[in-house]
Amino acid sequence: MIHSNITLILTLSLLIIGSPFVAKILRLPIPPVEIILGSIFTYLGFIGHNEYFYLVAEVGFLYLMFLAGMEVDLKQITNSPKEIIRKSLLFLFFIVFFSIVSGLIFNLNTIIIISMPLISIGLLAALSKTYGKTQPWIRLALIAGVLGEIASIAALTILDAAVVSAGGSFELILKIGYLLLFIVVIYVLYRAILLLFWWFPEFKKVLMPKLDTSDQKIRLSIALFFIMIAIMLSLELELALGAFIAGVAISAFFHHEKELEEKMSSLGFGFLVPLFFIHVGSSFDLRALPLEGVVSGALLITFLMLLSRVLAAIVLKNISGSRDALLIALSLSMPLTLLVAVATIGYETKLLDLLNYYQLILASIFEILLSMTIIKILHKTR
Repeated sequence: MIHSNITLILTLSLLIIGSPFVAKILRLPIPPVEIILGSIFTYLGFIGHNEYFYLVAEVGFLYLMFLAGMEVDLKQITNSPKEIIRKSLLFLFFIVFFSIVSGLIFNLNTIIIISMPLISIGLLAALSKTYGKTQPWIRLALIAGVLGEIASIAALTILDAAVVSAGGSFELILKIGYLLLFIVVIYVLYRAILLLFWWFPEFKKVLMPKLDTSDQKIRLSIALFFIMIAIMLSLELELALGAFIAGVAISAFFHHEKELEEKMSSLGFGFLVPLFFIHVGSSFDLRALPLEGVVSGALLITFLMLLSRVLAAIVLKNISGSRDALLIALSLSMPLTLLVAVATIGYETKLLDLLNYYQLILASIFEILLSMTIIKILHKTR
């Protein structure tokens, strides 16, 4: 046991250090490389099941959602022209429409069809760090992504309650009620805190002092991160939503703290987030690749998910041009963790067989590999 833990720690340490160099040699973005290396080293036996590794990886994912929330400028979204909001909603509607139509045409499993239009902006934080949050396509992707993320997490909550809970329709209604109540309470708190800071601006300086010798800013941010996770745990709602809202809160109330954002980002992308990506890679068994239908099915799902977003992005091309519309479509084509969550729910409730499960997991990895690589190529050819 001790020997395997030592091997795991050393392997993870070497992967964290070495993945940027491998990514540079292969000319690929770092997250896909970390996923690939995680799969390979698991296959070789250096990475095995470990509950502590799983826990840290889960924290890494939630921290990624927290960082994604910190990228959101609520003031910019609320002050956005109605045309942008309308077209963002239209974009999301067409993703759902094209996903359902293509899924029915190819006679895909119902759970797979449900998972295809899901949106997650966790990886937008990684793209924002690489290409800069001032890029017009990243700012537009965040607006559409925030709306899509909330809708996707709501859909995941409903799916979880519908197929997992044994309490029937009452349990489903109760969970939806909790979700709606939570969103309303968060909105009321947001307005109340804005009013508090307007009446007592010095209170903001007490929470985040200019001369911060005790790392008060980081303490407050991390505390809020874990408090929101604890609330979501108690309500049995999706933890990612809580982490995301914690990040949005820091961005909304302390948007002037650029140094804090850099520190939090460095902690995430230097330690927690790489462990999450390595764990994603380790969750896919490479021995499943030769199984008939795994790769072809995963490629089909990947193609349909990318196609639905690219077709839907046509409504955005008048806002920022065709290239930016394509970049937005690709940046919102990586709902990695939501796909894994849906695949797990489907497999555990026997709504997905093992073949469909592997297809969905592999498709979630393919999407990152393809989307991030194409984004890098498109960005270089600007």
